[in-house]
Order: sequence, then structure tokens, then C-alpha cells
Amino acid sequence: MEPKNAIEVFGTIRKQETVMTIDDKVQTGTLVFEALEPFPGYYHETPFGANPIYMYLALQEQYPLMDIIRATQKVEKVFNEKFDAGKGFVQLVDTTYNVLRVRHLNRYDLIGDLQKAYNDQGIYFMVKSKRGLEAVAQIKVVKFFNLTQIDDGIYLDNKEEYHAYIELPKEQSWEDFNALTNRVKYNWEESKFDAAVGAFWHEGKIHEFVRIYSQKLSLEYLQGLRKLYIEKMK
Repeated sequence: MEPKNAIEVFGTIRKQETVMTIDDKVQTGTLVFEALEPFPGYYHETPFGANPIYMYLALQEQYPLMDIIRATQKVEKVFNEKFDAGKGFVQLVDTTYNVLRVRHLNRYDLIGDLQKAYNDQGIYFMVKSKRGLEAVAQIKVVKFFNLTQIDDGIYLDNKEEYHAYIELPKEQSWEDFNALTNRVKYNWEESKFDAAVGAFWHEGKIHEFVRIYSQKLSLEYLQGLRKLYIEKMK
């Protein structure tokens, strides 16, 4: 059951991850990336298992967001396994791929079946050989967030465990955000965290935020982080 004060908002999130291509368990010849370290600032402390965490399935074309949402809702009705999907972009050097970002898929051998289910709804995947690729990618995901505000400028994610969002007073480019996060981490003495940058639209305005991933998301922890982020902004 969702909290009574939950809000659902639309927004984007940007992050940097090391990805690799996978060839097994996918539709023949399709381009599928997997994040090797989905939360690199926290990864070594996080007990991930052998299931896929973040998958990025390259799309044949840039499908409109509403087409992706409609197809996902239809697939959810017929696909008998849990998954979460959203529209995204993976940039590798000077090439940007339109992707379907997939989370919470229980087994690798479900990837091909999920691709077929999307095919049935008119969504097709890129056929392109990039065997053995491993590289750092810039990733942008367009998604809905289900949040509960627990303090001024501080939100917890109702759907994703260990995810929180702290508001910033102004937009940050990726370069500025990366430098800002490094300054914060240098001065942060509490438990480690992973950070990504984004924004969501709520009540007629854009809210800039830092996504925090940590298993120690107390209010005091998040208040301290937000205070430090704001202090260290140029």
C-alpha cells in the first residue's frame, strides 16, 4: 500500500555507469547493455546477486514516450514476470542509443521473452553487433517517480529501495554536478553513497535534485547531505 501522502511526478535522471554488451539470452543480434556497477559510489558495499540489475535494450528507432508507456502497460498485463521499464538514452563517446531501461527482471533468460512481448506491441530492438564492448557511458532515463516528502527538499522513493532525493537550488550540468559531488564526498564523514542528478516536475515548477543511493537513509543523514551539497555549490 502506498503512503497516503505519496506523489507521482514525471522527470529525468542522469548518471554515469560502466556498461558491457551481452549476447546470451537476448534476441539474436540485438544490442543489449548491462550496467556492471549500477551504483558505483556505493557498489563495493552493496550485496547484489546474480540477477540482472540494470539492462539497457537498444531500440530500433526513437519511439515517442507515450508509445513506450502504452506498450509497457500492455506487456505488464501478459508478461508473467516482474519487471520495470522506462525510456532512456545511452551515450558512448559520440554515439547515442535510444534504449528501453529494464529493472527488476529476475533472470537473464527472460530478456528475449520480454523483447518478444514488446515486439508484439510494435516496439522493436536494434540489430547491431558490438560483441565484448565494455565502456563508460552517460545515461539518461525518463521516468515517473513515486515519492514521499519527509522534510523540506527531501524525498524518499516509494518504489525503489534505498533511493532518496534531495533538492538543489539550481540546475547542474553533468560536469558541474560531478565536481560538486566530489567536493561533497571529500568533506563527508558518514556512510558512503552513490549520486545521480536529475529533475522532476511538480506543482507547476521544476525541482532539481540529487538522487542518493545508500542503505542508511535516515532523515538526519539526508539533511546533512543536502546541507553539504548546498554549501559546496559554486
